[in-house]
Amino acid sequence: MKKLLIVLILLVLLVGCSDSGSGDGDIIEIGERFFVTQITDINMNASNYIGRTIQYEGVFRSLSWAATGEDYYMVIRNTLGCCGDDGVVGYEVYLGDIEPFSDNAWVQVTGVLEWYEVGDMRFLRVVATSIREMDERGAEFVTQ
Repeated sequence: MKKLLIVLILLVLLVGCSDSGSGDGDIIEIGERFFVTQITDINMNASNYIGRTIQYEGVFRSLSWAATGEDYYMVIRNTLGCCGDDGVVGYEVYLGDIEPFSDNAWVQVTGVLEWYEVGDMRFLRVVATSIREMDERGAEFVTQ
C-alpha cells in the first residue's frame, strides 16, 4: 500500500511539472509518456486550464453528428476502455478556417482549451491556433 501511495505522489509531481513554464501564456505540452494522466488531470481540473494553450500529438479523426448536422474533428489516441482496448483519449478540435486533415493522419495540434455548449450539453475542446501533420508517428495506444 505504501508503494502505491508513493507511486501516485510521484505521478502527481510529474504531471505538475509537465507545464513548460509558470505563466498563463506558456504552452502546456501533453507528452506521450503520461498522456492519459495529463488529459485526466486537465479534465478533472478544467477550470485551471480553460483559456490556456495546450499542445499534443495524436491521430486526426472526423465525424458527422446527425443531431447538429455538423462535422466535428478530434485529435486522439487509443487507450483502455470498458471492454479492453476500445477507448480513446484526447479532445475535440475546433479548426475554424484551418483545413481538416484526412482521417488517421498523425498531427500535432496547438490551441486554447475552452468550454462550449450544444443544447444542454457542455463539452471541452481545443480551439486550434495551429495544426500540422507530423512525419513520425508516436504511440497510438497509450495506457498512462
